[in-house]
Amino acid sequence: EEVKNYSCLLNYIMRTQKRTLVHLQKVIKYDIDGFLKIDLSSRRNLELLETLRFQNKKNTLLSLLDKCSTALGSRFLKKSILFPLVNAKDITRRYDIIDKMKKSFIETSDLRQILNDVYDLERLVGRISYENANPKDLLQLKKSLSRLPKIKKLNKLIGLEAYFDFDKNYDVLLSLHNTLEKSMSDDAPFTLKEGGIIKEGYDKDLDDLRLINQNSKDFLLKLEDQERRKTGIKQLKVGFNKVFGYYIEVSKLNSSLIKDDYGYIRKQTLSNAERYITQELKEKETMILRAEEKMLDLEYQLFCDIRSKCKDHTYSLQELAKTIAELDMMQSLAKIANENKYVRPQLNEDGVISIKQGRHPVLEATRKETFIPNDIHMDQEVVLLITGPNMSGKSTYMRQVALIIIMAQMGSFVPAKSANLPIFDQIFTRIGAADDIVSGQSTFMVEMIEVNNALLYATSKSLVLFDEIGRGTATYDGMALAQAIIEHVHTNIACKTLFSTHYHELTVLEKDLKHLRNVHVSAEEQKGDIIFLHKVKDGAIDKSYGVNVAKLANIPLPIVLRATDILHKLQDNKSYHNQILSPYNYVAPLVYDSKTDQEADILKQLKKINIYELSPLEALNLLSELQGKLKK
Repeated sequence: EEVKNYSCLLNYIMRTQKRTLVHLQKVIKYDIDGFLKIDLSSRRNLELLETLRFQNKKNTLLSLLDKCSTALGSRFLKKSILFPLVNAKDITRRYDIIDKMKKSFIETSDLRQILNDVYDLERLVGRISYENANPKDLLQLKKSLSRLPKIKKLNKLIGLEAYFDFDKNYDVLLSLHNTLEKSMSDDAPFTLKEGGIIKEGYDKDLDDLRLINQNSKDFLLKLEDQERRKTGIKQLKVGFNKVFGYYIEVSKLNSSLIKDDYGYIRKQTLSNAERYITQELKEKETMILRAEEKMLDLEYQLFCDIRSKCKDHTYSLQELAKTIAELDMMQSLAKIANENKYVRPQLNEDGVISIKQGRHPVLEATRKETFIPNDIHMDQEVVLLITGPNMSGKSTYMRQVALIIIMAQMGSFVPAKSANLPIFDQIFTRIGAADDIVSGQSTFMVEMIEVNNALLYATSKSLVLFDEIGRGTATYDGMALAQAIIEHVHTNIACKTLFSTHYHELTVLEKDLKHLRNVHVSAEEQKGDIIFLHKVKDGAIDKSYGVNVAKLANIPLPIVLRATDILHKLQDNKSYHNQILSPYNYVAPLVYDSKTDQEADILKQLKKINIYELSPLEALNLLSELQGKLKK
């Protein structure tokens, strides 16, 4: 069946392209089990290629890791992020490469610079194979191949010969480079019709035609000088256009000086000049134009022959492109590991996740404030139930665990003090909320579909991230669904699961589910204000601080006060009681401003100050002045 499908595709391509498809590579069967599976939803939720909110390419895992010097490397990196590895040997191979590159820092830096001169070989080979490559493409190929000896040398110096084989096809590719070096003019144009493509000395017939052409140009200059002396007209000139060919041009004022015995034949009259031809000029024109035409035809034929020689090396160039693509990706990962102090992960077969001081790779690189690292340890645990207020960092914590695992399995070092990880087969996430209006699906329906996807396909070797499941429906419905899902994952699937929730009642499940453990992201309340510590600690938390967060968002004070009143009544009565919670039973507290007029005035002044326009001395003087007013 697979052979039949491929044959149909190949037949279609051959019928539509009508040429020999020499650039088609050997068919490799894509086996989905050969990679860590990340579905589209998880790809978006984890912001691997674009951000969830604005679909930006910036501030994504790809933008962070992409320090590649070539387009080949960037494409290979993107593919590696979407399809991380599951074979421990292949993953460890990449760790070893990064280790060697980190030890040979200077040589790796030199390699990065040289790779900057390598063009997109894959695309160049495609254009050469389809015979639509122009002279500039071949010059790019020449420049790329010229860097091969240095790349090979640095590859050896870094100690990567066992990982990247540049000996294969080396002599053949150098021979191709020499052919291009001898034949292609360094300033060849983009188009094939202008000439100037082939170097002097490459082809004798072309050189002879160029000599004739050059002699003809010299003849025209001599003719111009000769006719000026003969006629006494200093402004006389020899010109050319595509309609009339070569001509002698004289201004209207000087046309009366032309005598019949000069043998001039009037060809064209302009508003300010007369154009003539002579028998001698007409004969020379035929010779010049014939030589130019032959020269352009011969150059085109020579270029096609050179392009055909490149086409004969399609397979060797494709092999080189693959090798350079991975080499470039690895130098990028090594550079990032050096700059951001990433560590080499350890791999285990026991299903243990142990990350010390793990960090979110993208957030720590893009935010100005210091990122607070967190640990995670899951040995026998199946479910980690995470509680904590909004904005405390639950989602960040969950995402960073998934990103560290993806980075580890694509062969990269990871943002942590240490990391010991199993190899996962799939990652499922349900983070964030989004209506699918086009297909008529609400936030809750989208959530349930994504949850169902994980429940259907997750295995014991999968990683599942569920963020606040059930919040899109009624409280008791949401809580009931959340508990049922936790129980099912815990007992029936037994995959590593991070489950964040605001349903604090679920934390009691720790008593009945032996492989569930409670953790919380800490926060402190001081005088009604909330301070987020962003630190994950063992145990549950029994408060959401939702009203405090609303206050932070500058929700109007009367609403915050009323919400606080309702919250206290609900906590006291343990249920919703219409009469007690009725707005008619609410007396708004008297709110007064305790600030004096002087204090209010000083606050007003502070708000108006632009600190960026003050010198340090001016700022100190102003501070002293305001402090003096307050002391009075």
